[in-house]
Amino acid sequence: MSEILMDAGTLQTYIQAVFEQAGMTTEDAAVEAEVLVWANLRGVDSHGVLRVIDYLDNIKVGKMNPRPNVKIIKESPALVYMDADRSLGPPVTVKAMNLSIEKAKNVGIGWTLIRNVTHQGAMAYYSLMAARENLVGISIVCSPPNMAPFGAKAPGLHNSPIAFAIPAGNHEPISLDMATSVAAGGKLMLAQDKGVPLGADWALDAEGNPTTDAHAGKILRPAGGPKGSGLALIFQCLTSLMANNPLIVPVLRGAENSGKQNSIVAAIDISFFIDVDEYKNHTDNLIDELKKLPTADGFSEILMPGEPESRTLAERSAHGIPIPPGTADKLREAAKRLSLAIPKGL
Repeated sequence: MSEILMDAGTLQTYIQAVFEQAGMTTEDAAVEAEVLVWANLRGVDSHGVLRVIDYLDNIKVGKMNPRPNVKIIKESPALVYMDADRSLGPPVTVKAMNLSIEKAKNVGIGWTLIRNVTHQGAMAYYSLMAARENLVGISIVCSPPNMAPFGAKAPGLHNSPIAFAIPAGNHEPISLDMATSVAAGGKLMLAQDKGVPLGADWALDAEGNPTTDAHAGKILRPAGGPKGSGLALIFQCLTSLMANNPLIVPVLRGAENSGKQNSIVAAIDISFFIDVDEYKNHTDNLIDELKKLPTADGFSEILMPGEPESRTLAERSAHGIPIPPGTADKLREAAKRLSLAIPKGL
């Protein structure tokens, strides 16, 4: 079975209906749908609507809370410490970044630490919120272990993603969104939905052996060996340990994977250091000069972080989002479970 194309608006309306039916408020369901479909529009299908059934399963067993009691535990002019009460990630993370943006505009930096959140989708969404306000945006997330530390063949760290967004003038913002593993965990899910093998260095099986079988791959491998492993360790220290909500040690000692995450979203006021327009001009000049460099064999141009996603966004906004067969099955299953009409084209 081949991929099908879906209009982004139709898909987003349907995903919002799914999460409303699953118990979320209309406002939160709209944010959830927007963040997931945004990932698909940018070609980050591993963090898009293929997650819907997994989220519904987690809501059913209580790992995700569709009606959370989100609380601010502590707050200062620059800092926020928030408990998300197992909220689905996007609604609470959008609120957290808005708080960070407000604080950055007031005192130069906003740093929000979120505990007890659940899967947040593509982290670039939140850092780009800050960039659109002429701020530098940063977002980091950590979860229970799914990646083998350098030198190990069993999971001991999370492949903690980090995203930066840097505003530019004539160019789109520089948007670096990367996991500390060779490939994000969602890439394994996407390979299953597409029926294709994994990259040779992406994952280990349950016994710690390298595998390219998308269904056998269970343990992610760190990017750059000790570099990705070291970054993942530091991110745990900045998020989970700082939030007094350790997620690694309990699982290594035999506890069940809780499905919870801890996260940081931060914004930095560029204008404290330099005129914003001058900064954007510097960013444009940097991009322009990098693009003038001679290309290596096999490359026709030099792309900036986030540039391939921006091009995919334009293409898919105009022509539709390709939905792999496995993902289409999941979306139909969601309709069946919740007694919703399957949208046209699916």
